[in-house]
Amino acid sequence: MSRRCQVTGKKANNGYAVSHSHRRTKKLQQVNLQWKRIWWVEGNRWVRIKLSTKALKTIQKNGLQAVAKEAGLNLNQF
Repeated sequence: MSRRCQVTGKKANNGYAVSHSHRRTKKLQQVNLQWKRIWWVEGNRWVRIKLSTKALKTIQKNGLQAVAKEAGLNLNQF
C-alpha cells in the first residue's frame, strides 16, 4: 500500500536538502501518516483508516461522516 492519506490524498513531496555550502541533494519529505481506529457513530462501529495528522485534526473538528462525505469515501469498506 502506498504512503498516502486515505482521506485527503496527501503524499510525499520532493525537495532539496541544502547544505551550508549550498550543495543540493534530493530528499523525500514524507507525510505524517498514522493508523487510527475512529468510532463511526452512524455505522455504530470502529473504522480503521490511514490518516495524515492534518486529516485527523479535521475529523476531530467536523466529524468522521462529514469528512468522509466530502472526500467521497465509503466508510463501509474500512
